Amino acid sequence: MKKLMKHKLLLVLLCAAAALLIAGAALLLYINGLDKAMDSSKSDTVNITIETGSTTDSIGALLQEKGIIESASDFKFFSRFKGFDGRYQAGTYAFAPSMKLSEIAEIMVSGKTNSMTFTIPEGYTIYQMADKLAEEGIVDKTEFENLLRSGNFRYDFLSGAQSGKNHLEGYLFPETYTVEFGADEETIINTMLGQFDKIFTDEYKARAKELGYSLNEIIVIASIIERETQIADERDKVASVIYNRLQKGMPLQMCSTVQYVLGKQKETLTNADTQIASPYNTYIHQGLPPGPICCPGLASIEAALYPADTDYLYFVVSDKLDGSQKFSSDYNQFLKDKDDYYKALEGQE
Repeated sequence: MKKLMKHKLLLVLLCAAAALLIAGAALLLYINGLDKAMDSSKSDTVNITIETGSTTDSIGALLQEKGIIESASDFKFFSRFKGFDGRYQAGTYAFAPSMKLSEIAEIMVSGKTNSMTFTIPEGYTIYQMADKLAEEGIVDKTEFENLLRSGNFRYDFLSGAQSGKNHLEGYLFPETYTVEFGADEETIINTMLGQFDKIFTDEYKARAKELGYSLNEIIVIASIIERETQIADERDKVASVIYNRLQKGMPLQMCSTVQYVLGKQKETLTNADTQIASPYNTYIHQGLPPGPICCPGLASIEAALYPADTDYLYFVVSDKLDGSQKFSSDYNQFLKDKDDYYKALEGQE
């Protein structure tokens, strides 16, 4: 009888141990499952300040509010299980939704607050940059815009740029930057201008001279290419259309230049839009606008410097509605392509 009781007790203990192992394994799997990014596609950072005396609860709530993590309660549970609870240091940190909980936690435990990262997309105007950087807490918008309008930035390539409030348009190079935390607005602008100075090499300057265009004119052309093109391998073809129309004395008639005047994107311009009085309106003014209409990326700059060799004079969005263009050298073919595009648009309604 005693032997039987011992066997039963042993069995109970084994079952309990097995249950604990299973529960522990399940808990570990759950914890590891929490260590993931909220959105791996969103790498733009947001500057978040952790105040002195902040608890894990309040930090989690702040991170959730700012869109960095999905759940404050999960963050709290993860922090306690992994031993991060109570170790977070005050400071301002650059976090992104693409970071895992462990990455966020380790940064706050380390207290590394000496840098911040931001990304400027290709095709942004300088004032769109001001909005984005202000939203991310990188700059003071008023101060940044004041510098855009009247800052004294001494770079040789700016000597031929347009004057006035859009003086820097086209030259704040779109890129991902890491700067010292607390860098002021002037430092950030100089960083972007410095990057442009690096990428526009002597080879590019010589090529612009060979084409017979100034550096500013090349950037104007590149900015139009940037805003007119969605498919990468069509950039040099769009460039060829611009050069061919300029050489023939034809107005460029680029929708992107009118959209720059309007300050917004419109899928289809009205006749009234194309008659807006502005030196940027290439429907009513021949030649290039006085300055760039956005800050182009390297691919568009290279397309402006090395256009395709074509006789194309026209392009219009393809009836495939996939962002591709149809190119032609014949006006009647252009009208047909344009009609096909509008029919395709109507078919979507």
